[in-house]
Amino acid sequence: MTQYEKNNAFLTPSFVMNAMTYTNAIMFFISLIYSGKNMILSFNPFYAFTPSMDVLNFLGASGRLPIVKFEAWWSLITANWLHGGLLHILFNMMALKTLAPLVMKEFGLSRMFSIYTLTGVAGFLLSYFGNVYLTIGASSGLCGLIGAALFFGKSRGGQWGQLVYKQTTGWVITLVLIGFLMPNINNWGHGGGLLAGIFFGWIFGYNEKRPENIFDKSLAVLFVGITLWLLLKSVVQGFFLIYS
Repeated sequence: MTQYEKNNAFLTPSFVMNAMTYTNAIMFFISLIYSGKNMILSFNPFYAFTPSMDVLNFLGASGRLPIVKFEAWWSLITANWLHGGLLHILFNMMALKTLAPLVMKEFGLSRMFSIYTLTGVAGFLLSYFGNVYLTIGASSGLCGLIGAALFFGKSRGGQWGQLVYKQTTGWVITLVLIGFLMPNINNWGHGGGLLAGIFFGWIFGYNEKRPENIFDKSLAVLFVGITLWLLLKSVVQGFFLIYS
């Protein structure tokens, strides 16, 4: 247990993991409820429980459509917490469960969340410049965590660093293959998140370089507050839009 965890007994890796997972799950269920009869029910696992595109749009999907038409720049943050189907969210939450503990261990809880947020923004911003029409999913932030872990492994070296670097390199290769083989994959978001993760991993540094400080904690708290506010705002506005 790190000193940060000792000073914040409730703020454990398990608590942070559950909070992020539940937030993604809650937003997914809300998108299904708001979609109602427009939700897609299909035996095809790639399309099972697909929310309405209109619902995802006003809940915070990003891309050329919401940013150009509605000037929804805030979607660069909210899109990281929305998903387009049951398989989509299951795969991403499984990836989060693998990646977040590793990055929390090496960078700390606060820096992990800041990296996740900032790389999500970077991935969706690059998607906007890449003319992606509409995009959602935690993949940009997850790729950012991969990038940060990749930087850590390469920078640290040694047996543990080499192991992390080898593992994350394998994940990058898998991402590239998935991007070419599967339909509707936002490679702009993946690439932007990955490169931003390497950059912010270098900027923030990891625990062996320096411990988390008050700036790291304050920045994470700021991102948590902004994220929750934007998600709550989109849910409340969506409720009145649909049911009023």
